[in-house]
Amino acid sequence: MQADPLLTTSRTGWRWAVLGGLLGALIALAIFAPARWLASALDSATEGRLRLVNPRGTVWNGSSSVIFASGATGNTSIALPGNLQWELRPRWGGAVAILHLPCCAQQPLRVDMRRAAGGTELWWQDGRSRWPAAMLTGFGAPWNTLKPEGSLDIATQGFAMRFEGPMLRFAGRAALEATDISSSLSTLRPMGSYRLTLDGGANSSFLLTTREGSLQLSGSGRWDGTALRFNGEASAAPGREDALSNLLNIIGRRDGARSLITLG
Repeated sequence: MQADPLLTTSRTGWRWAVLGGLLGALIALAIFAPARWLASALDSATEGRLRLVNPRGTVWNGSSSVIFASGATGNTSIALPGNLQWELRPRWGGAVAILHLPCCAQQPLRVDMRRAAGGTELWWQDGRSRWPAAMLTGFGAPWNTLKPEGSLDIATQGFAMRFEGPMLRFAGRAALEATDISSSLSTLRPMGSYRLTLDGGANSSFLLTTREGSLQLSGSGRWDGTALRFNGEASAAPGREDALSNLLNIIGRRDGARSLITLG
């Protein structure tokens, strides 16, 4: 008995219609994926340390408030002034993110995300941005004790971050200028201005210097891909010992007039 050709054609057409409908639904879902999906993924990836609050729009074009927090179980957080607006553009082997942050960057920040052998690379477009030092409070200890105030200027040059499983590598250079820094632990306002530079490589190096101020900071360190090893010291300028004594007791191990800072 032969199959009815009209019935066979009808079934084939119905299958193609279902397949086309599913494909269209998937494309629409991808295009109009809500911004809250990105917020949830970022919250999970950073363990609650970076949060997009009240997200609006889609994964590809959206806006939200930004909060830095000390983690999912932490009780310290701080919000950046204003809103973040983002544009996310997929491309072969990665994506490009353009971040509009009127509070902290005059020009949009651009990040190229690329797949690499064994991991992912984030390449930051050369530029400058300024952030409130108070945002560090949101990261928990020791910043929530120090409660810093002032401004943080960040400049990047050929800067990239490469994630390889648990490993994080740096390339290029990033420089942080901390200006007119003060703390709730000292009556001196400001205590000083500082510079921290990061030079990427197989063993990335850090250098901390004092530009000016009553609190003198210096030190150097290395990042080996999984851990930071840093050795430095803090001291008070002549005549400022009493005003900075409490702070020096907290930020490191006292050795006479100095406070030794050791990480890793």
